[in-house]
Amino acid sequence: MLGPVILAASRSEQMRRLVSAAPVTKPVVTRFIAGETTEETLPVVKDLTDRRLEVTIDVLGEDVTDPAEAVRARDAYLHLIDGLRPLGLGERAEMSVKLSSFGQALPGGHDLALKNITAVVEAADEIGTMVSLDMEDHTTADSTLAIHAELRRRFPKTGAVVQSYLFRTEDDCRDLAAAGSRVRLVKGAYKEPASVAHQDKHEVDRAYVRCLKILMAGKGYPMIGSHDPRLIAIAQDLALRAGRDLDAYEFQMLYGIRSEEQHRLAAEGHRVRVYMAYGTDWYGYFMRRLAERPANLAFFLRSFVTKG
Repeated sequence: MLGPVILAASRSEQMRRLVSAAPVTKPVVTRFIAGETTEETLPVVKDLTDRRLEVTIDVLGEDVTDPAEAVRARDAYLHLIDGLRPLGLGERAEMSVKLSSFGQALPGGHDLALKNITAVVEAADEIGTMVSLDMEDHTTADSTLAIHAELRRRFPKTGAVVQSYLFRTEDDCRDLAAAGSRVRLVKGAYKEPASVAHQDKHEVDRAYVRCLKILMAGKGYPMIGSHDPRLIAIAQDLALRAGRDLDAYEFQMLYGIRSEEQHRLAAEGHRVRVYMAYGTDWYGYFMRRLAERPANLAFFLRSFVTKG
């Protein structure tokens, strides 16, 4: 029951100030955030990739309020790409982008976001890697998938993200599961109304499995975004039934969550990609991580009690 409350708090400026000012917050946030700058984050990228993991990197920032902020978000990713270039990691280090940070919600935001993200995808392609478009709340879904389709005309490895809690997602999976596509399936971490999304956790899980069956049976490349042991086991079984080799799909997990499981799966030969975020605008991302799993919230609250 706390999840919706925390998600509501993620958009509260008053709660942002309260949580950000708490002395205990920063040490806890570092569990989920790789750093505040590109220079702090690149050594973490190198360490993870040296240990047989892959990464997808999110420069934090969303809900920009003017075009200049959107350009700064674009330039932050271009700076990241410049930092990745000498590492020579290729597709082992891709990027994840929230189009709201590129101006999607502004007047004329669809075209603005497309222009800004195209510059990033072009630069990523130059160093041999790609970009995935994170899905945000349901009001942005059509625009995000349209931008994804446009980008794939030139850059076919551009990834899409879909959320199993949305009623529309099974149809989206059927549309996306084509040859050459890359689709990350997640449960969803935004507060959505009952008119568009499942509200019951078990219904979300069942929808996840239905979507996963569609992606595994398709001709694209499924990316399983989950820490749930049961869903991971189901994904492995579905991949086996579909005759997929270990390099024909991948698992994706968040930085700082179930790290031992990430290494275990990689040791078994699975592709495992760590979703790692960095930057100073961490509040919304951090609160969604707390809302997703009770264990995350318990970890945060215990830190308050211990430090208090």
